[in-house]
Amino acid sequence: MRALVTGATGFVGSHLVEALRRRGDEVTALVRSPARAERLRPLGVRLIEGDLDQEPALARAAEGREVVFHVAGLVAARDPADFFRCNRDGTARVLGAAARAGVRRFVLVSSLAAGGPTAPGRPLRGPEPPRPVSAYGRSKLAAEELVRAGPVPWTIVRPPTVYGPRDRELLRLFKLARLGVVPVFGDGSQQLSLVHAADLAEALVAAAAADAARGRLYYACHPEIVTSAELARAVGAAVGRRVVVVPVPPRAGRAALALAGGAARVLGRATILTADKANEFFQPAWIADPTPLAADTGWRARYDLAMGLPETYRWYRSAGWM
Repeated sequence: MRALVTGATGFVGSHLVEALRRRGDEVTALVRSPARAERLRPLGVRLIEGDLDQEPALARAAEGREVVFHVAGLVAARDPADFFRCNRDGTARVLGAAARAGVRRFVLVSSLAAGGPTAPGRPLRGPEPPRPVSAYGRSKLAAEELVRAGPVPWTIVRPPTVYGPRDRELLRLFKLARLGVVPVFGDGSQQLSLVHAADLAEALVAAAAADAARGRLYYACHPEIVTSAELARAVGAAVGRRVVVVPVPPRAGRAALALAGGAARVLGRATILTADKANEFFQPAWIADPTPLAADTGWRARYDLAMGLPETYRWYRSAGWM
């Protein structure tokens, strides 16, 4: 396929570009920083410098493309309105460029946060009414609504927590585990689904290629479900440490997150550690069912945590991140 990837220099986007190039697909990448994009050149990727608010660059990037993978988005912001400016309004501009270019499929990388939390033992499958609990989740849902109402045939994929080589979010957990003490929000019973970045990339490619995935919304994850305490111990095992899991009660956790968010605002920095994000951290379950995606595309996640976490740790060490 002839593909455009936004967010190609980011964590998920870089894995997607690699998956496409392994197939021999022709890839154009919209990149904000040519310096960061240099690692894509050896892969044979066509680079278009620009941002989501630059419509001429979007038009050049979308020209001649069959599929647009819209991966770019904001996960940390200085202000809740920033989420909507990037995740909703940026999506609208990419969608407009895709429509004018005659793109045949628009694949939106959304988030489990758009669907919202669920109850333990009740993974989300897609048709449930969405109930996001954070500004981030609401902004991703707003992007989904634009795509659904737009003129380009679409597929929406909502991943849960994504991990793997080049991920900086779960890196914090690995560093804590190596110290032997890992705090977890709540009592450690929160249920979680996860997906390795390489698996997510293959899921996105499969969703773009399958006719049955047109006009469908999916969750892409490994079927394995773990608690937050189990995840902490699994990361500890990957780094060779027996960790002590320290529960963080909601009142103390929310106060700490409010302080962290306030400090970031004073310093003018974006962070995911905010009072608003506490509305996600203290939910009972963030779990999903990948069966509908597997049924329509034949995709299956290859990495369970027993394989994916040690592989991620080896990459962190080889890259000098730990």
